[in-house]
Amino acid sequence: MRIKRGLAVLTSAVLAATALSTPAAAGAGALSGRHSLRAPVTDENFYFVMADRFDNGRTANDQGGLGADPLVSGFDPTRKGFYNGGDLAGLQRRLDYIQRLGTTSIWLTPSFKNKAVQLEDGPSAGYHGYWITDFTQIDPHLGTNAELRSLVDAAHTRGMKVYFDIITNHTADVIGYESGARQAYVSKDVSPYRDAAGRPFDDRDYAGKATFPAMDPKKSFPYVPVLDPAERNLKVPAWLNDVTLYHNRGDTTFTGENSLYGDFFGLDDLFTEHPRVVKGMTEVYEKWIADFGIDGFRIDTMKHVNDEFWQKFGPEVLSFARAHGKPEFFMFGEVFDTSRSFTSQFTTRDRMQAVLDFPFQDAARNYASRGQSASALGSFFAADDWYTDADSNVYQLPTFLGNHDMGRIGSFVQADNPGAGDAEWVSRDRLAHELMYLSRGNPVVYYGDEQGFTGPGGDQDARQTLFASRVPEYLDDDLLGTTATHAQDNFVTTHPLYRGIADLADLTRRYPALRDGAHQHRYADEGAGVYAFSRTGDREFVVALNNSEQPRTATIPTYISKGKFDLVYGAGPATVRSATDRTITVTVPPLSTVVYASSGRIPPSKAAPAVSLGQPTPSATPSRIHVPATVAGSSFAEVTFYARSGHGAWQPIGTDDNAPYQVFHDVSGLPAGTPVHYRAVVLDNNGHSRASSTRTARVPAPSLTIEAPAESANVRGTVEVRAVADPERSTHVVRFERSVAGGPWTTIGRDDSSPAYTVFDNLTPLNLAAGTQIRYRAVLKEPAAVSDIRTVRYAGPPLTTATVHYYRPAADYTGWGLHLWGDAVDPATLAQIAWDKPWPATRIENGWASYEIPLTDDTKPINFIMHLPKGDTVPTTREPGGDRAFTPIDNPQIWLKQGDPTVYTTAPPTT
Repeated sequence: MRIKRGLAVLTSAVLAATALSTPAAAGAGALSGRHSLRAPVTDENFYFVMADRFDNGRTANDQGGLGADPLVSGFDPTRKGFYNGGDLAGLQRRLDYIQRLGTTSIWLTPSFKNKAVQLEDGPSAGYHGYWITDFTQIDPHLGTNAELRSLVDAAHTRGMKVYFDIITNHTADVIGYESGARQAYVSKDVSPYRDAAGRPFDDRDYAGKATFPAMDPKKSFPYVPVLDPAERNLKVPAWLNDVTLYHNRGDTTFTGENSLYGDFFGLDDLFTEHPRVVKGMTEVYEKWIADFGIDGFRIDTMKHVNDEFWQKFGPEVLSFARAHGKPEFFMFGEVFDTSRSFTSQFTTRDRMQAVLDFPFQDAARNYASRGQSASALGSFFAADDWYTDADSNVYQLPTFLGNHDMGRIGSFVQADNPGAGDAEWVSRDRLAHELMYLSRGNPVVYYGDEQGFTGPGGDQDARQTLFASRVPEYLDDDLLGTTATHAQDNFVTTHPLYRGIADLADLTRRYPALRDGAHQHRYADEGAGVYAFSRTGDREFVVALNNSEQPRTATIPTYISKGKFDLVYGAGPATVRSATDRTITVTVPPLSTVVYASSGRIPPSKAAPAVSLGQPTPSATPSRIHVPATVAGSSFAEVTFYARSGHGAWQPIGTDDNAPYQVFHDVSGLPAGTPVHYRAVVLDNNGHSRASSTRTARVPAPSLTIEAPAESANVRGTVEVRAVADPERSTHVVRFERSVAGGPWTTIGRDDSSPAYTVFDNLTPLNLAAGTQIRYRAVLKEPAAVSDIRTVRYAGPPLTTATVHYYRPAADYTGWGLHLWGDAVDPATLAQIAWDKPWPATRIENGWASYEIPLTDDTKPINFIMHLPKGDTVPTTREPGGDRAFTPIDNPQIWLKQGDPTVYTTAPPTT
């Protein structure tokens, strides 16, 4: 079943690519050289804006028609977690400001009608848009559907697009359980789903199928879902009020199975495996396209939804949009992860167009803000081909520097360079934007970054208003590049960062190769210093950045010998010439960028270069095969890779336009052991092509990875042993084995329910001594695979107390205490703690304050914040590191140091 679906996906992707990327040349036998794909959206400049925090164009809608009580209306302009007053009318009246920044597409945070206040969450309000109750109506705090239509029409008149941020994973928190709201997650292994007749089934066997079993609220779920009588028909469309269309398993901890099935802090998690949910969500968002002309979607929490949903939703919505006059309709998903092997599977296996480039954000911060090595940035771009397949590639990805969840680039440059001062902070901020605008991808500016907004962290701390604020925490922020504060409007088009971003947008408009030309790595210093790359069309543009605090000189390869290159951006000689070896030498000022453009075209190739295929091998994930190729010479070339299994036809699997030439072929739909044949065809810049010889590889066996228990953990009683397979298939049956004190392996159970395979091992009857070594492994018989061994130790008796040691050099411990939560802590202790009353130190010894915490369950984590009463400002009244945690059974004592986010498990030095 799973294999057939995978083959269907591969075939569909290939057919789509055939239409999009017409062969550019013959001459390579039966196979043609192709140009690297440029989808319709590779040259957008996005402006990402939270409507409630941008501009207040109509004060009459501030309370959303719900009255003056902030705990009802959600409106309180003095609190960062409530509606502050921005709206669609404010956005529309500021379109000049947005467009002059060089914006071509406006991306709005979710704007549908939200549950105004969730008392359980702070309380706080739904100003951010992620607590939706009505998917057909604009939130009344933000305006009306008519005002949205007016905004979209006004943007379109100016040649700008409008993108919606959409949610398919969850709704507002409306559903409760008979046993109480917001319960702990219950896995499918503990309590499987049951059909209406009470028979257990695995939903993965029916995902997206019309044969999905009927379910009953009283019989089918580990928790019995219930609705408040006043909210039984709250959600729109009406099908959302059917409680059997939700997972109903309790809250997620964002790991393993529960990351796909659990509720986000109580938000009702939709049963996206159910065909009614797929159909309903598809219809909801198609209507916004048809009725309002929305140009694209950013999709929230994509990695928390099953593959089958995206494989259906994405192609159907895209087809609908194109049929309704939107040939450039574009969707990209949020996959909050920095591993390309993971993030890329949503554009390859799952057939979505693009994902937000979280790996780029991490690499850009490391280079521009943290001053890390240029060679690391070069290695980052060399791995772009994880995204290359027949119908998509990295050029489509939206790139960004910060956002409403993680925080702002202005905040990062301050935190990474404490005490550096405004001039350096602005320079590093500008350098990050230069990297984003001049490298591959679609740049995203987070509203306010162009005004130097900062903030002490992410989430609410990174959601300041551009109009004058009354939020005390925002009024304390130190803005970059200005003496202004949040007490005034900040729509300043002369701000140095606004001007700098506008200049970059204008530069890439004048020279389109800087937006979607081939991105070729050229040079990288080993440490901090110059990173250089070319962007090429007919001409070559050499981009050189310097993240060091001193001028750096570099000799950079190009495609042109004895050619003239003119300075088009930055400070340096107006002209440089390439040597006979095709290199130019440039000096880049500190924390700056220069761009040189060749005055002439790249010389045409006289004949197709030789191309050879390296041996295809399994990549970091067994569902992808790494296929490398080498091209002779040093001129511009593109390489198309082809694959064939069995006696089928050769099918294109992607085209790479820069060295190292490679693809990571998705073979998750093929059985292990299947031989796959590969060839490569090179296309030069003058229409000549040449094919490589054939190489063959076999699809590797799946990998098994044990997720729990953690390596070197201490365990007792019943231990959850959990594994995942890559690729995951509903036909897998995983056997778990245990070895005690180096003894023989014995089977402790089997599991066939995906996506996580779990058994519970009761160690109590073994009467093990404390410290006894226990090893676990997972085994797959068909096809054969064995996980790495996970080693743990048996713990002694349960602990009754955990200790946090805290060091402040000045010994000024007065008032500093712990805000605590979690199932590990004695409820009597938790009852004594409030935000204005943290848990106090037990004693001060040898310069350290020690906090003893009474426990009820040492196997659960203790969550904590070290702060002063009501203190929430890092580092003066709250320690850095966000919400931190430790598990007492593994670490009964931890150590903290002032200003250090690290949780130490042994006493650190204090000098």
